[in-house]
Amino acid sequence: MKEKIYHLGVKALIRNQSGEVLLLKVNQKKFKNPKPGSYWDIPGGRVLNGHTIEETLRREVEEETGLTTLESFEPIDTVVSNIEIPLEGEKKAGLVLSIYTCFPRGEINVRLSEEHTEYCWFSTQEAANLLSYKYPVSFTEKVISLTS
Repeated sequence: MKEKIYHLGVKALIRNQSGEVLLLKVNQKKFKNPKPGSYWDIPGGRVLNGHTIEETLRREVEEETGLTTLESFEPIDTVVSNIEIPLEGEKKAGLVLSIYTCFPRGEINVRLSEEHTEYCWFSTQEAANLLSYKYPVSFTEKVISLTS
């Protein structure tokens, strides 16, 4: 039996002063194999060779939201996503996501990239429900339990 290949991704669970979570609606038109409908996610991306987790988080958050003043990257969870990444031919890689909570400093002006079509701040309960498309229950339960 062959071992499955996994890519490491990092995700930023960005929370505002009210304790709400920033979610981004994924632009399915940017995928090679789009799925029907759309879903919400948190900003992040895969760790590139030679980059640290914090460098990757800062880069991806800035690219996807325009936010540059994040602080206190605290690990919240590591999960195996139910999303697979297409590789060459028929091959696919799994995705392991390391998720960190962080807070923006100062004024929050979100500027979306082409990867997303809209953004919204949600309560932890609403965010957990919307994130259940991509993330396991063990993670969404942690989102619900966050306090301001």
